[in-house]
Amino acid sequence: MTALSSRALNRALLGRQFLLARTDRTPLEVIGRLVALQAQEPNWPYVGLWSRICDFTHSELTTLLEDRKVVRSGLLRSTQHLAAADDFRRLRPLLQPVLDRTARSAYFARNSAGLDSASLIATGLELLAGGTTPRKELARRLAERHPGRDGRVLAGEVELRTPLIHNPATGAWGSWGTRSAVSVTPAETWLGRPMAPATAKDLIRRYLAAFGPAGIMDVQAWSGLTRLGEVVSDMRAELRHYRDPDGRELIDLADVELPDPDTPAPVRLLPAFDNALLGHADRTRIISHEDRKRVMPGQAQVRPTFLVNGHVHGTWSLEGETLRLNPFRALTATDQAALEQETERLLPFVGVRNVSYSGPIVTRSS
Repeated sequence: MTALSSRALNRALLGRQFLLARTDRTPLEVIGRLVALQAQEPNWPYVGLWSRICDFTHSELTTLLEDRKVVRSGLLRSTQHLAAADDFRRLRPLLQPVLDRTARSAYFARNSAGLDSASLIATGLELLAGGTTPRKELARRLAERHPGRDGRVLAGEVELRTPLIHNPATGAWGSWGTRSAVSVTPAETWLGRPMAPATAKDLIRRYLAAFGPAGIMDVQAWSGLTRLGEVVSDMRAELRHYRDPDGRELIDLADVELPDPDTPAPVRLLPAFDNALLGHADRTRIISHEDRKRVMPGQAQVRPTFLVNGHVHGTWSLEGETLRLNPFRALTATDQAALEQETERLLPFVGVRNVSYSGPIVTRSS
């Protein structure tokens, strides 16, 4: 097997994530390539698409949501994602065991002890009556049916155990942070078609198109599914095989060529929870172990980052009218200029006017 360097893996990931060069593909095509965009805070997917698509505008994604071509719901790792509608109807049933596992966690189990999960789902769907209902109203009515239990937690469990689509306004560009006013609709009602489960092989192929080459543990970390080793073994003849710098086996689609490791990587600003940082168990191809602790400090946080030469070099944040850059290390004069140029391009998109640095910035010679 060919051994791949860390740089080769970095450039492969950036290429497949449209981070080596912005693409002219449509937002729907890009979302399809990426499989899904993590979207518990609705504005961030817009920034992720801005970083990948030439001349991307807010209205392009908002229109896809309003036209029901893209949906927001629980998906990978039991978190809220945006996905193409047809991908959602195929992938959500395959990933349902992951969401069921979350629904069995102590947080939900304490509240629903003694309740049959199938009965709870049936009650939730009965209350929704095939229509759109505010999540708060669903919670209130579930609490009425089950006195002494927290209706909000029951509603959350229903949403994990059966696919519910969020109203387009929940995923539309607007205020920063999570949205309190969320309405939900049973997925088959919203989509107008029944769910149609994909196979695990389908999911692995889709994953590799967006994140490969990668190992089995990477696919499992990204999807939340387990025991994929046997599935990959059955696919062995159709896949290309490599080894990473530590000798671990990697798999990839046979018909996808890797970019030249010497391909320059432009500065890019990535949103919170970006796909590129969450697609692997071993994320050192794009972020060091030390920097990972700064970007992912716990409590499900994944901070916005910026890439220099293909790797995370710092974080950024929005504070009033200012976009504040927080480099982890000194920048060369050339890299600092490129970072500031890319940041200036982002300012009008995110609705701020100024750029500043957190703490002193030391520029080293090129």
